[in-house]
Amino acid sequence: MIIKILIAFLILYACLLLFFYLFQHYFFFRPEILPQNFQYKYPFPFEEVLFDMEDGGTINGIHFKIPNALGVVFFLKGNSKSVKGWGKFAKDYVGKGYDFFMVDYRGFGKSKGKRNEAILYSDAQFLYKKLALQYEEKNTVILGRSFGSGVAARIASWNNPKMLILDSPYYSFNFNMKRWGFWIPIDWLSRYKIPTNQFLKNVQCPIHIIHGNKDNLISYRQGEKLYEENMDRAVLHTIHGGRHNDLPDFEEFHDFLYEILVESIEVTA
Repeated sequence: MIIKILIAFLILYACLLLFFYLFQHYFFFRPEILPQNFQYKYPFPFEEVLFDMEDGGTINGIHFKIPNALGVVFFLKGNSKSVKGWGKFAKDYVGKGYDFFMVDYRGFGKSKGKRNEAILYSDAQFLYKKLALQYEEKNTVILGRSFGSGVAARIASWNNPKMLILDSPYYSFNFNMKRWGFWIPIDWLSRYKIPTNQFLKNVQCPIHIIHGNKDNLISYRQGEKLYEENMDRAVLHTIHGGRHNDLPDFEEFHDFLYEILVESIEVTA
């Protein structure tokens, strides 16, 4: 009887693992899909951008522009919604004198095509090079928020931007997933490794880590670990009481952004 129960349990467990492997996109991503004729609306100037990729995919996004910009912030967003909803955060950066460039990953918003870890990196690198036609690297800031923090770290490791800002970052994607899927052999089954900690070893520019110490989705300890391993060029900005999705509600958050984006220029001018 015990053997039969054990066998049944193992079969059930194997089925659950297979289900996770085949359908993990539904666990990792919560996209908002927009019709191709959707019209973005914001109270400040912007242009919609669309890039046709070599493999047939398309990348859609928004480029907010202001006169006499200090540079550009290349924003790599989280794993939910579309740029329609994320666009409201552009004001935090255009208000500090920067153009703001953001896109949807494939399968989000109006962007289409196959998505995997390698494609996330190659698409982001393609877009970085497109921005380099308009902005010097010394005026380009890479900003990764939540899921996008690992992709941002990868792109910063391949290039030489002005700085890298990580907003609520994970130590590595699998490291964070293990907190929730501790019963799953994540390292074997996950199609998304995204080792932020490894990428940061090759980042040469200043690194700014902004993290709420009450973050229950991506623990504050992960931001601390990234800082501790890169103290020679990283700064940890702690939002006391901040959780995962409410950092812009804190005055500290905007003070940190001003310090990072504006005061650093004033000091070196």
